[in-house]
Amino acid sequence: MKKKLILESGEVFYGVGFGCDEDTTGEVVFNTGMTGYQELLTDPSYCDQIVCMTYPLIGNYGINRDDYECIEPSIKGLIVKEICDLPSNFRSQMSLDEFFTKKGLSGISGVDTRRLTRILRTKGVTKGKIVNADAHDSEVIEALKTQPLSTNQIEKVSTKTPFAAPDRGFKVVLMDFGAKLGIIRELSQRNCDITVVSHDTTAEEILMMAPDGIMLSNGPGDPQDIPHAHETVRKLLGKVPIFGICMGHQVIGLACGAKTFKLKFGHRGGNHPVLDLRTQKVAITSQNHGYAIDQESLKNTELEETHIALNDRTNEGVRHKIHPCFSVQYHPEASPGPEDANYLFDEFVEMMKEWKK
Repeated sequence: MKKKLILESGEVFYGVGFGCDEDTTGEVVFNTGMTGYQELLTDPSYCDQIVCMTYPLIGNYGINRDDYECIEPSIKGLIVKEICDLPSNFRSQMSLDEFFTKKGLSGISGVDTRRLTRILRTKGVTKGKIVNADAHDSEVIEALKTQPLSTNQIEKVSTKTPFAAPDRGFKVVLMDFGAKLGIIRELSQRNCDITVVSHDTTAEEILMMAPDGIMLSNGPGDPQDIPHAHETVRKLLGKVPIFGICMGHQVIGLACGAKTFKLKFGHRGGNHPVLDLRTQKVAITSQNHGYAIDQESLKNTELEETHIALNDRTNEGVRHKIHPCFSVQYHPEASPGPEDANYLFDEFVEMMKEWKK
């Protein structure tokens, strides 16, 4: 299948399609990870996005049963330089092309991903569409310019009904903005009794569950699209310990009066250095976000900055000055990526212990 990727800004990239033979539209972003494409494809934070992989060969170890971060993928499409049709891995159950076909996803290979990444770095992320090679460029570009992308990504990926991952440890309520299974794994390894609830669960409903702690998950889209979550967190502050990751981090910031803004091309990959301002230690982190907290706006809040990104000096972590609440912009559960930062889950457990005392 001869395909092409057309950007809203007018650039056209030709290639060969894989997966299903359907056109797909989304926000085109790039990821710098060398491995972990299965976790990436099933990460709800990529909802409605078409991801360009900067590493040239994708699919060489296939798809297996163990590395899913969600049951169903929310990604809109994938752009690669070269796709591997014959994966070599003892865990592999199917090829990337087979996975895309089964899940109804569209991808394109043979694209000059270095040139595409340079465009995204220079101009910023943009809307794009994977179409058949005979589609009219001008018509597609006009449609991309006039048709806005949806803004209800969190509603799409959040659980509709509460569910439990029971254990005998601290009771944690996980607010699901698009949670990766990696967060549940890390909490389960620490014997936490987990209840996962929808993004629009109220503070009153959460407190009725008598939790020892609240986890705010990662998720896709703009944090300003869910003001109800800001209000919920505002009511929960001081009532129970809170730990936020990625979208949860931004929600805490907005709940406390800070502001967020859209990054030019975001942070996506498993090789981002982050400085802990308290210890002056650097961790290599896994990241996937297109928005960040405005550091200047933190000065008028009860939050203090705890971490910064060394690539662009943007905010990567905060802690409340009064209440037991902290958050980070990156992913301490990794999946995929380095595990330098998973000690933060231990800090959350210690915070719950102190609070119980």
